[in-house]
Amino acid sequence: MNDNVILIGMPGAGKSTIGIVLAKVLGYDFIDSDLLIQKQEKKLLWQIMQEQGIQRFNEIEEQVNSTIQSHHTVIATGGSAVYSPKSMAHLSEIGTIVYLRTSYEVLKNRLGDLNKRGVVLRPGQTLEDLYQERVPLYEQYARITVPNDDFNISRTVAQIVSDLQIR
Repeated sequence: MNDNVILIGMPGAGKSTIGIVLAKVLGYDFIDSDLLIQKQEKKLLWQIMQEQGIQRFNEIEEQVNSTIQSHHTVIATGGSAVYSPKSMAHLSEIGTIVYLRTSYEVLKNRLGDLNKRGVVLRPGQTLEDLYQERVPLYEQYARITVPNDDFNISRTVAQIVSDLQIR
């Protein structure tokens, strides 16, 4: 069933915040896949990465995202979900993927300690490197793209609702 809305985008793009409000507006449930990972592993994202490494974190993330079964749900994914073709194929099957597009400059100002946010950075990789690497993946998987630089929640939610009704 393709009745979910899946939010993708960089850390700090507003996926969780927008997702909760969007779910209320649509009358849907809300799932944050990062919280599912934390619940399953009984650890915070940054602790999983620190203790088990990025590769293992990506495996856990793929397992969680590729097995989500829900209906009428807004799903906020972690920013690194797009690294898993298996997860993205599953999410595409169960819903409409919406990319919250945010510019690098805005993200740089929004984000605090990347490690504590559970941002997957390889050794020596900068936020800008990560941004350049991920944007093509977000664009590849998105069925709807909504700009979110101004982080006006009501305007962003209204745009998503409008775009969903056109489809």
